Amino acid sequence: MDPAAPVDHWEVLGLEPGADPARLKQAFRRQARRWHPDLNSNDPVAEERFKRINEAYEVLSDPRRREAWESGVGEGLAHDPFSGGFPDFHDYLDHLFGRRQNSREDEARERRPVASTPPPPPVMAHDDLETTVELSPDQALEGTLVEVDLGEGLAVEVQTPAEAGDGWRLRLEGVARGGRDHFLHLQVRTDDGLRIDGLRVLYRLDLPAPDGALGGAAVVPTLDGPVRLRIPPGTSSGRLLRLRGKGLEHDGRRGDQIVEVRLVVPEELQEAESSLYSRLRDLLRD
Repeated sequence: MDPAAPVDHWEVLGLEPGADPARLKQAFRRQARRWHPDLNSNDPVAEERFKRINEAYEVLSDPRRREAWESGVGEGLAHDPFSGGFPDFHDYLDHLFGRRQNSREDEARERRPVASTPPPPPVMAHDDLETTVELSPDQALEGTLVEVDLGEGLAVEVQTPAEAGDGWRLRLEGVARGGRDHFLHLQVRTDDGLRIDGLRVLYRLDLPAPDGALGGAAVVPTLDGPVRLRIPPGTSSGRLLRLRGKGLEHDGRRGDQIVEVRLVVPEELQEAESSLYSRLRDLLRD
């Protein structure tokens, strides 16, 4: 390689000289994903870095251009392929790895300015993609960095917000193929049925109908272990009972645990149970 060359294409891709084609392709995908302008709209140097990455791959993956560059005859690219704008990242990968043509005529046709390519059709809401991300209570409380696989070799890193909750949907605007949005559906649950919502902990308690009517006590799980909860007489389905201070703590604030009562009846009644329910129904009618 000519040491006086103005650009070291191997260095641009983060490779040692002479890397095999598989490593070359892998390095290019990684760097292109990192610096594509669509994914770095707030970075003023992203466009120039992306151009250099593209040039490096085009030269090193083409034996003729690579030989010319290493001999110092030329850089291997006659013009700026992005003079008309930048293609969608996925379409760009399709061009490089799925539809490369060998003839000079096809090569020239594929290098037409991107501005001449018609825009993708409008994307309907049902085409949006969604990934479920499971978080622990601590991760949801403090926020955490998660990697989301968008398919076809593309992944993005997303920082979840602090005090996130179960069922939240985070929108990643325009990151999916064709400019579609990608949503993250957060699940923040424990093995014993607790759901996290910010600083609050939510739990649904199934009770036999007589326990709701007569009242009593029930054992419910919390983040600190099981506790006994008093059930007031006359408790109906949907009633919310509060366990103060049994939520999460953050920045000097502590949440509560909310227990939602749901009254249930047996799917199949024994003869004695059926007689009692019939007697109760008659009493309520009277």
